[in-house]
Amino acid sequence: MSGIKPTGRHQEKRLTPAGARNLGPGFHADGQGLYLKVDASGARRWVQRIVIQGKRRDVGLGSAALVTLGEAREAALQQRKLARAGYDPLAAKQRSKAIPSFEEAARQVHAHNEGGWRNEKHRKQWLSTMEAYVFPHIGARKVGAVSSADILLALDPIWTRRSETARRVKQRIGTVLKWAIARGYRTDNPADVVQQALLKHDRSNVKRMTALHHSEVPKAIATVNASKAFTATKLAFSFLVHTACRSGEVRGALWSEIDIERLVWVVPAERMKAKKAHRVPLTPAVLRILERAKALRREDADLVFPSARGTTLSDMTLSKLMRELGIAAVPHGFRSSFRDWAGDETGHPREVIEFALAHGIKDKAEAAYARSDLFEKRRVLMSDWSDFLDTATK
Repeated sequence: MSGIKPTGRHQEKRLTPAGARNLGPGFHADGQGLYLKVDASGARRWVQRIVIQGKRRDVGLGSAALVTLGEAREAALQQRKLARAGYDPLAAKQRSKAIPSFEEAARQVHAHNEGGWRNEKHRKQWLSTMEAYVFPHIGARKVGAVSSADILLALDPIWTRRSETARRVKQRIGTVLKWAIARGYRTDNPADVVQQALLKHDRSNVKRMTALHHSEVPKAIATVNASKAFTATKLAFSFLVHTACRSGEVRGALWSEIDIERLVWVVPAERMKAKKAHRVPLTPAVLRILERAKALRREDADLVFPSARGTTLSDMTLSKLMRELGIAAVPHGFRSSFRDWAGDETGHPREVIEFALAHGIKDKAEAAYARSDLFEKRRVLMSDWSDFLDTATK
């Protein structure tokens, strides 16, 4: 192993990016206490040898595979300056590691308070709403690093759709952040700032159309298809519009639910709003979308529209894409566009249209005699809808 500290006149920036990549095992000096440590296994990491409060310490600056030579030099320089001012970067790093994630903090808050909540429903909902709406977005972030933008990301999808739930979730987020302030993990509560932003957003949403006129839907599809969005996202959007299904039903679609031979997609009850399995006829246009989706399929994976990481697309993905492209609607709004088109432009019976939207029959007497889901009639309806969308885009 080479020497730890070279003799002779002190030099700075001895290493070069190319040279650092080719160095063998050892402790290689760059200057200003910065070293590249190369293990016998070939693993490389940056280490800074520095005097902190009178004691020599070794501070890790990260893997050389992730931190460039320039970044390591900059970090080393900043730490030297802080050390001269009496700051202990190692102690700060240890404190940072001790800060829990938002999810860990929330579960601690829940465990601490649930004994005092008399309402069993409240005890369950407090945590279940966090699991459903918050943890997927910010659960892994350190509770001290959660920002107002993070909170908006979690609340924005449900603020107008489930306003009362969103208000309660915001309140619960604020409670977790107050807990973090009390323990010294942070000094502010960004949940307080979010309220005004969401209220403003809420008013603007009331004024804006959340659904396009059916004549504008084909243009929206063309806009999404021409965008630089991830392919699976674009396909999921087209699939959602052509099938008039809900976002969650589409994003969670599995190949095992689709029968190409029988031209049907069966959405299981647990993913349906009414908790009843729903058969969706596959039109030629939908089959073309699925054919393109096959190219994205990973080995032993079942998701039809996987994210870039192979997971289910988040509920924000389509909404965010539409906002970025200036499409004045929300994903759910295309069901309204379909409903208006079917009612205004076609002679299809009302019950066929309602079944296509997986709407239950409100009249109990009528529902008692409804033994069929009108599948073949719905197939004709959905084919007409797909034809309208495809013809209008040509």
